[in-house]
Amino acid sequence: MNATNVKLMFAVASAAFAFACGERTRQSNEKQDTTGAAAFAVSSQPLGPIPADDSLARPKSLHQVGVPIALTRSVVPKDNPQTPEKIALGEKLFFDGRLSANGTVACASCHQPRLAFTDGRQVAVGIDNRVGQRNSPTVLNALYNQMQFWDGRAATLEQQAGLPIVNPVEMGQPNLDSAVARVAAIPEYRATFIRVFARQPNPTDLVRAIASYERSQVSFDSPFDRYMAGDSSAISASAKRGWVLFRTRGRCNLCHAFADTTTRPARFTDDTFHNIGVLIVRHNVVPLARQAEQAIAKGDTIAIDQAAILTPMSALGRFLITRADSDIASFKTPDLRNVMVTAPYFHDGSAATLWDVMDHYNKGAGLRDPYLSTEIQPLALHERDIDDFVALMASLTSPSYRELGAKELARQRQLSRTSRPQRDSARAFGPKPVQPKPPSR
Repeated sequence: MNATNVKLMFAVASAAFAFACGERTRQSNEKQDTTGAAAFAVSSQPLGPIPADDSLARPKSLHQVGVPIALTRSVVPKDNPQTPEKIALGEKLFFDGRLSANGTVACASCHQPRLAFTDGRQVAVGIDNRVGQRNSPTVLNALYNQMQFWDGRAATLEQQAGLPIVNPVEMGQPNLDSAVARVAAIPEYRATFIRVFARQPNPTDLVRAIASYERSQVSFDSPFDRYMAGDSSAISASAKRGWVLFRTRGRCNLCHAFADTTTRPARFTDDTFHNIGVLIVRHNVVPLARQAEQAIAKGDTIAIDQAAILTPMSALGRFLITRADSDIASFKTPDLRNVMVTAPYFHDGSAATLWDVMDHYNKGAGLRDPYLSTEIQPLALHERDIDDFVALMASLTSPSYRELGAKELARQRQLSRTSRPQRDSARAFGPKPVQPKPPSR
């Protein structure tokens, strides 16, 4: 990033966090960063210790019902082949707080194995309890993603692994060399890097090891997988009804595409980006888009990463990368596997339960959003239909999370009976509203 962009970014960040604190008064207050450069929002719920590297963190077997073996092997890059030793090194790094500037945050802080490699928070919390703008996505099955992060700003897991380390809200290192220096000071690490890569620790191999570990987190073998493999008793009658609705009146398959083939297995994502109307009006995205064009050079990955995590420009989604107005507030379609245990939902964590998610879609949210995807429209689903959808999504839970999934289903169901902030039956059963035209430049 050049000097002009640095100055602009810090100005944006300072204003941004004042905005963010106002939006999140339940979670945060303001605290001046030790550099004096920007006011960072600080979580009122401390991050806590780095999670333990336990059995749920182990690399997963490919011998699971539903695993696409050919695709799994094809997504491994030729310049970073999988080996047990490299995966083990990546696992150790994934849980090591020494990759952060003050030793308190690891990759596992936001991607906890016991929570299906998420953190259970609305938005991620990083070094010094600084609050970001985005919900932490799961690492499970991330190896199949054609692009990483909610906005696709990283093309590979290697690129993804490096950015949080140098983000001032996440792990806070000034650069990857600083993280490598912390690792290289440990004889055991030096010896392992030499054994695995035949050279001393360096940034390229650091992120390659972490990416290799992340590629080992393959998660299938759910009741739904067994149902699709021919076991008609594997899922409930309610989930079966939800599966029919998924492909018909629910219109879910338009984005959460289902394909049971060698090249496109049952991943429940179309690997692209959509504006689904999540809180877009609150952010007033058109001025934000024009501000981003002036403050951030197109293709400047570090500046884009900081804007996505530090500022309200996060609401621009894919636009930060493409600069196409049609991508304003568009975010990646997530894989639905293990969705029951990865609450809260959406890129900003604004939906507390799967019932809230379904209410959002049922009412055709985004009434005043000129960039809303055409797939979004009122669905006229009744309460039993929504219950059936949730039953289907619960059936996508892998065996490692069966117990957590049952508890979470009960918790969300109970909450849904008393709190439904997204419900709007009049809109759900009404005509599709007239969508406003995008403003001219």
